[in-house]
Amino acid sequence: MLGITGVVLVLALIGTFLYARSIFNRIEKVDLGTSLTAAGNGTNYLIVGSDSRENVTEEGDAGFNGSEAPGGKRSDTMMVLHVDGDNTKMLSIPRDLYVPIAGTGDSQKINAAYNGGPTRLVDTITQSLGIPIDRYVEVDFVSFAGLVDGLGGITIDFPHPVTDTESGLFITEAGPQKLDGEQALAYVRSRHYTEVIDGEEVEDPTADIGRQLRQRQFLQTVFAELGNTKNPFSLASAASGLAGGLRIDDEMSMFDAMRLAWGMRSIDPAPLELPVDNDRNGSGAVLILREDEAQPVLDQVR
Repeated sequence: MLGITGVVLVLALIGTFLYARSIFNRIEKVDLGTSLTAAGNGTNYLIVGSDSRENVTEEGDAGFNGSEAPGGKRSDTMMVLHVDGDNTKMLSIPRDLYVPIAGTGDSQKINAAYNGGPTRLVDTITQSLGIPIDRYVEVDFVSFAGLVDGLGGITIDFPHPVTDTESGLFITEAGPQKLDGEQALAYVRSRHYTEVIDGEEVEDPTADIGRQLRQRQFLQTVFAELGNTKNPFSLASAASGLAGGLRIDDEMSMFDAMRLAWGMRSIDPAPLELPVDNDRNGSGAVLILREDEAQPVLDQVR
C-alpha cells in the first residue's frame, strides 16, 4: 500500500512539474542579445510594468472604460529587484528620470528608452545608472487584473478612504479591502490618488513615485496570493492566466522565474529610492539624479 502511495505521489509531482513547465513555455520570450550582464552579488531582475490596452475593446475586458482603447504600450513603472540569498531589495526608477538614452546620443526621460524596446531600456539603465541587469521581466497590468479575478480578488490595506475619478478607484472605508480585477487595475493606474483624511480630500503629493509604490505593493500582493492559494484548480487557472501577462528575456529559466516569484513575496516594506530634484527642460517636467547622494543607494543593487 505504501509503495502504491509513493508511486502516486511521484507521478503527481512529475505531473505538477510538467504542467508548470508547459505554462512557463507559453510565456513570450525577448531576445536581449548581449545587454544582460551579471550583478556583482545576487541577481538583478528588471521589472517593467506596462499599461497595454491594445486588446481592451469590449465590455467585460479588464480596463474597459466604454471608450475607444488607445493602442500601443506605455511603461508605467520600472523596478530593479535585487535577490541575494535571503536579502531582497527593490529599487524604483522614476520614469521621468532624465538620463542619456543608450544608442541615441540624446538625453530624455528614461521612459523614452522603453519606447525603443527592452534592449535599449536595459542598456540605458546599465550605462546611465551603472546597474547590471541579469533578467528582464515585463508585466502587463491589464492581464494581471484578469489574474486577480482568477484568484478571487486581492486584499489591500488602505489607511484612509480613497478615490480617483479618472482611474475609477473608489474605496469608501479605511482598512483591508478586497479588490476585484477592475478595482485593482484602477488602483495601479491611479495618478490622482486622493485620500479622505478627517473629512478633507488630500491628493498624494508624491505623484508618480507614490504610484510606483502602489504598483509594487500590487505585484507583491498578487505573488503572495498565488503562493498562499491552496485550491489546486484555482492555482492552475491563475497560473495559466499569468503566462499571458508576462514577457521575459529568452535566457531566463523556470528556476529563475521561481526565484523572482519568491523574491516578490519577501520584499522589504521600505524600498530603495533614488534622490532626485525636480526640474524642467525641453522634455517637460523631469527628475534630475543627485549623483553623489545616489551612489550609496545604487551600490546596494550593483
